[in-house]
Amino acid sequence: MTNRGLLAGRRALVTGAARGIGLAIARAFHDEGAEVALSDIDGGAAVTAAADLGSRARGYALDVTDGGETERVFKEAAQWLGGLDLVAANAGISTMNAVRNLTEEEWDANMDVNAKGVFLTNREAVRHFLATGTEGVIVNTASLAAKIGAPFLAHYAASKFAVVGFTQSLAREVSACGIRVNAVCPGYVRTSMQEREIEWEGRLRDMAPAAVRDEYIAATPLGRLEEPDDVASIAVFLASDLSRFLTGESINASGGVLMD
Repeated sequence: MTNRGLLAGRRALVTGAARGIGLAIARAFHDEGAEVALSDIDGGAAVTAAADLGSRARGYALDVTDGGETERVFKEAAQWLGGLDLVAANAGISTMNAVRNLTEEEWDANMDVNAKGVFLTNREAVRHFLATGTEGVIVNTASLAAKIGAPFLAHYAASKFAVVGFTQSLAREVSACGIRVNAVCPGYVRTSMQEREIEWEGRLRDMAPAAVRDEYIAATPLGRLEEPDDVASIAVFLASDLSRFLTGESINASGGVLMD
C-alpha cells in the first residue's frame, strides 16, 4: 500500500487488531500517518503488534463484549493519544454449523462479539466525539455474509446483517454532528479465521479443505483469495477525507463475489 499521508495527524483506535484484518487496518492507518491504539482480547499480542509498528502505536487488552472495559480502554487510549478521530470496530469471531445443530452458546457468542461488540465500540466512539466536538469517523467491519446468507453461517450472517443495519441507523443519527459511520464488507479473506472455516466447511460438506478453498477462488471474479491489506485499503479510504461525502454505506470488498 502506498503511503500518501492520508491520515496524517489523526488518532485512531482499532479493535481486534492483533492479527488478520484488524492488524492490517492498524498498520495501514499507521502507515498513512495516524497514531494508533491497537486493542484485542489477546492483550499481549496487541502490545507486541503495536511495538512492531513503532512509537506512534500502543497496545491494549479489550473484550469488546464488556461495556465497562470498552469504556475504560477508550478513555485510556484517548488520554494517551490526546483525543480520538477514527475508530475501526473490527473485532469479530465465527463458527460454522447447520442450524439444526446450532447451540445457543454459538449463537450468543457470535452475536455478542460481532453485533454487541460493534454497538459498544461505536457507542464509546460517539460519546467521545460528541463530548469533544470531534467530527469523527467510524469504520465497522461487516462481511460478505452481511449482504447474502450462506449455509452453516446463519448465526454469523445474522450478526453481520446486524452490523449493516446498525451502521445505517447510527449514521443517520449522528450525521448532523459531522460524524460519519460506514462499514466494509470483506469476502473470502486469507486469515487464520478463514483457515479454520475451510476446515469446518470441509467436514460439514465432506470435502477436502483444498477443494473448499478452490471453490472460494472460483467464486471470486478477480481470481484469488482476498488479502487483509485489500480490506485495509478500503478502511483507509473510508477513514480519510477521500470519502468525506459517504456515510451509512456498507462497501463490498469481495473481489466481485457480490456486486450490487
